[in-house]
Amino acid sequence: MSLKDKIEADIKKAMLAKEKDELRALRGIKSLILLAETEKGAKTDLSQDDEIKLLMKAAKQRKESAEIYGNQGRKDLEEIEMAEYRVIERYLPKQLTEEEVIEKLKVIIKNIGATGPQDMGKVMGAATKELSGQAEGKVISFLVKSLLNQSNN
Repeated sequence: MSLKDKIEADIKKAMLAKEKDELRALRGIKSLILLAETEKGAKTDLSQDDEIKLLMKAAKQRKESAEIYGNQGRKDLEEIEMAEYRVIERYLPKQLTEEEVIEKLKVIIKNIGATGPQDMGKVMGAATKELSGQAEGKVISFLVKSLLNQSNN
């Protein structure tokens, strides 16, 4: 079952249960999928990777918006964004812990034969491909940089 089908089924459930917050988040996800499918030059169906990228972007946007609203003292809007974030999060692959990311990165660095910060690009290319949807790019970048700097010393 594709993500689009899951979302449509869950929209029906949310409508029947009269869950407004969940319904708003699900409709937002469906909208993102439909926009991506109808973009100029897009294939008819999105790949699973494309779906995950869409969800990761949407989750990141919700998280950042909630943080901004929280800093501005707008708890009402912060709650809405966090509720939508929690709904989106259910459709994402399980996020790896920092320790799990570090272990995977050590393997990638060893396989590539990276020796220091000059190999950052090679490692990031492989790491973002392998860890796609399982960790945020910022976290991966920070950990790769620190691991490469350690191996340089």
